Amino acid sequence: MSRFYFHIRLGDQIIVDQEGSDLADPAAAHEEALAAARQILADAIRSGSEDSPEAFVIADGEGRELETVLFAAVLPKRLQYQPQPAASG
Repeated sequence: MSRFYFHIRLGDQIIVDQEGSDLADPAAAHEEALAAARQILADAIRSGSEDSPEAFVIADGEGRELETVLFAAVLPKRLQYQPQPAASG
């Protein structure tokens, strides 16, 4: 088991996870981040909140950033932002 920290990025602010979680490996940390992102977004939608976080920054026990998991990644593909090509005219 290794300790992983799930810092939350909200705009220019990083909310530091002081506790962390013991998980098997980075893949398990990624899955944990996705599950937590789903829950946080669901709660934000239910409450009508406009201030949902953008991402988890996963760090290891040494404080090294391993991965950034965007909350948008848990949305169905058709709801994820996809820029449209500029209209030519």
